[in-house]
Amino acid sequence: MTTDNDELTPRSAGRMRTTPSPGLTVVGQFRPRAAVWTAVAGIALFALVGASAPNHNTLRAPITWLRLPAMPGAVSATVTYAAIVLSCLGTLGLLRAHGRGWRPHPRLLFRAGALAVLVVANLTPVGSSDMASYAAYGRIAALGADPYVTTPAQLGGAYAHLVSEGWRYTPSVYGPVATWWQAAGAYVGGDRPWLTIWALMLANAAAFLGTGYLLIRTADDPVRAGLLWIANPLLIGVLVAGGHLDTIIACLTVCAIHFVRRAARWHHDLIVGGLVGLACGVKISAALLGVGLAWPLLRAGSWRRAVRLTFAATLTLAVLYSAYGVHALAPLSAASQLVSTPSLWAVFEKFGAWFLGPRGAATATGVLWPVVMLVLAWALHRRVPVDAPAVVAVPFALTFAWVLTAPWTMPWYTAVAWASAALFRQGRLTRYLVVTTAFLTLSHNSGGHGWTL
Repeated sequence: MTTDNDELTPRSAGRMRTTPSPGLTVVGQFRPRAAVWTAVAGIALFALVGASAPNHNTLRAPITWLRLPAMPGAVSATVTYAAIVLSCLGTLGLLRAHGRGWRPHPRLLFRAGALAVLVVANLTPVGSSDMASYAAYGRIAALGADPYVTTPAQLGGAYAHLVSEGWRYTPSVYGPVATWWQAAGAYVGGDRPWLTIWALMLANAAAFLGTGYLLIRTADDPVRAGLLWIANPLLIGVLVAGGHLDTIIACLTVCAIHFVRRAARWHHDLIVGGLVGLACGVKISAALLGVGLAWPLLRAGSWRRAVRLTFAATLTLAVLYSAYGVHALAPLSAASQLVSTPSLWAVFEKFGAWFLGPRGAATATGVLWPVVMLVLAWALHRRVPVDAPAVVAVPFALTFAWVLTAPWTMPWYTAVAWASAALFRQGRLTRYLVVTTAFLTLSHNSGGHGWTL
């Protein structure tokens, strides 16, 4: 007799997990020294840029205790490019070594990754100005104003000065959970934006470490999970050095997948729905996680589980937004029209405007990209390893396809795809995820400033 969970677990579920013994560091004779040192060099260069703030690739308000001379714009851009490339090559090299039999102990990976995380989390954010926006929205909320109406420009002062020009006149596009997270940091920082940013950086680093610990404890291959998350120099450079909220969504993703894979109990479904609702309360794009978890349940005929999950997620999200009101969703409407560069949709809108007009081309983009995303998600899902659980494979395929096809996409949007990929065994799609993240990071690493190179 089959159960509701039969299609939600891998066909190899009965296979014993192979974890090195506590005293063992490496299995086999292959040791990827070049890959290890390349990864270390990538992290070191990210740290060097953060420690040499302010520069072209960091925020204007340095928070580092280790103050190095500020880098000229061209130098900081070059060093940041080198950090991204070395981190990408190091990650690919480590994964290749793992595929050839390299088995470092997960505890060693966690300690090495934690050291790198603690270093970059105490430095000025690198590659993005999002942390300045987080701090400004948090300050607005801490002062009792509404960040979904009040803009950083209206806040004024030192906080507004740090926000990039493109977002200075925009209300918050983040959910209530993100607002409360940001407000907590602002309560710590007060009228000192650098302290608010530092508090948020440390909190984000804690979420990253917690996610890494959960992945190592729950993944079928703890070593691979460690290499894909906690000891991943590229991901540390993007999520931790950048301080992005997507780390929280990834943490909630791992927790949700853990509960949905357990025995089918009604309270587990409610917990999963609550976690999905909280993730949507950080960024509404986390709704893709809910779809990715509900679809396998529907395919398996577990309609009641899917309904319970959806109900709990919807109720949680409604309760969260009731603290501000429906108007908190309004800034999302404007943000949904944005198209990032590089993007094929930017090219489509440029040439489509000749035939459809600017508004028609934008409308066509809004209609077409979700269709392309679903088609690509289907194609990616077919290439996920066959022993991957559906509740892991579908969220991975859906979120990775979203990153590849959405008009507005950033490297830190790959966080959920990385967390999902860490939960199944070796697959060819991982290398494409590495390259995609590196390419997007190379395209978006100016710290919110204009380009100098």
